[in-house]
Amino acid sequence: MNFIAVDDERLALENLLSKLKKAQPQAEIRGFLHPQKALDEIGKGFYPDVAFLDIEMYGMSGIELALCFKETLPKVNLVFVTGFPKYMPEAFTLHASGYITKPVSVEQIQEEIENLRYPLPIKEAFIQVQTFGNFEIFAQGKPLFFERSRTKELFACLVDRRGAGLTMQELAAILYEDRPYDSSLQTQLRVHISDLLKTLKKVGAKDVIVRKRNYIAVDTNQFDCDYYRFLECDVPTMNAFAGEYMVNYSWAELTTGRLCQSKEQRDFG
Repeated sequence: MNFIAVDDERLALENLLSKLKKAQPQAEIRGFLHPQKALDEIGKGFYPDVAFLDIEMYGMSGIELALCFKETLPKVNLVFVTGFPKYMPEAFTLHASGYITKPVSVEQIQEEIENLRYPLPIKEAFIQVQTFGNFEIFAQGKPLFFERSRTKELFACLVDRRGAGLTMQELAAILYEDRPYDSSLQTQLRVHISDLLKTLKKVGAKDVIVRKRNYIAVDTNQFDCDYYRFLECDVPTMNAFAGEYMVNYSWAELTTGRLCQSKEQRDFG
């Protein structure tokens, strides 16, 4: 998780950073005396989950800074840190997550973190699926190896469907295009499905696949996927999309077009 802290008083900022590190030692924490430098850091690609902001600052108030943050990161948690309770009503018009009065304590920070408006990201998913660029699967950060390239493509096809099931005949039409759906092709499909299930089972991820009679799909809750995060309007993921989606597979071009159109509408709409 990422935290950002902004206070134009050096001692107050150092105290806040110290308390934040004690409250969340695993977090990436960056502190700034100048609001504009905090904005510049976001422009460089640092996206905080929580922003701890002093309100009365020279040049730009914490309220103004919060408005700038919200333009780029609509779901950033805003926690205002100030010695003046009178600002509380104005702060909460921005849908702030919390409000801490100085002097800051570790207990105050922990209480706010436990009651954030937008929950902090859960630990890294066991299975991660990359669709931008080449299609790749990772288990605990290590690439997942498939003995058959067609098995990997089958999984890619299911990921592209986002949990919507496919019949064996529909799957065959996508993977093998105009090839007749005869007994030979049906046997081949069963081999690839069996191979997929075995590969996932080896890494303890068999629940990723939902299998019924003449039906197969993925459980989208069982893995992390950049494509799905893009559709949820996750800003860092949308910024990371460079117009390439599952470039290994020609059937993915339709989704590529939709993603490009969506990003253009966001950037220029």
